[in-house]
Amino acid sequence: MELSIYQIIQGPVVSDKAYKLNKKLNKLVIKVHPQANKPSIAQAIEKLFNVKVKNVRTIVRKGKRRRVKKKIVVDPLIKKAIVTLKEGYSLDLIGQAGASVDVRAGQSGESTSSGGE
Repeated sequence: MELSIYQIIQGPVVSDKAYKLNKKLNKLVIKVHPQANKPSIAQAIEKLFNVKVKNVRTIVRKGKRRRVKKKIVVDPLIKKAIVTLKEGYSLDLIGQAGASVDVRAGQSGESTSSGGE
């Protein structure tokens, strides 16, 4: 089965660990098609984002069984790839480059809303 580059890469993994890998170690964590192999993942990343790939590692998480009311439901199989980029290349899929979010910004003593005025 021949997969296109848009079928291979299904989207970024959004988690705290994925943020840290992207920011500190220049690695991408993406969801991929279960039948995609490492060379096809590397080729798809290089074509889609114009970067050079150093290494690809894959993780397969089998679907977990759980009970919903009286039925047993099996979650789908999930395949993720951790892609290491070569030196000099960077890619920000999650939109965190240069973003420093201050959660306390709106909590100062000043009122920012014009609720009663």
